[in-house]
Amino acid sequence: MTPLTAFTLLAAALFAMGLYAVLARRNLIAMLIGIELMLNAASLNALAFGRYGALVDVDPALAAVSGQLLALFIIGLAAAEAAIALAIILAVHRHRQSVDVDALDTLQG
Repeated sequence: MTPLTAFTLLAAALFAMGLYAVLARRNLIAMLIGIELMLNAASLNALAFGRYGALVDVDPALAAVSGQLLALFIIGLAAAEAAIALAIILAVHRHRQSVDVDALDTLQG
């Protein structure tokens, strides 16, 4: 098994766990953790494909740097998403006294 295959399988497993957390859980915090897992899987794929040369026509050094830059962008996106989502979750909890998705069926107070 090549290292690229191993990293891709690990990223697929992380993405599957994150997707399960988003679809099966009813808690907003658990859903947020699932989204973070999916973003980490995408970041791992970007690093792996950049490192092991999935881009054939591009210089390997340029491919590695582009993979690292994409991973840094994904990390920044995940941090911003977590900050905004946690602020929304805290506001919902303050208003409804619950972070259960089933309790949030309407937007009215």
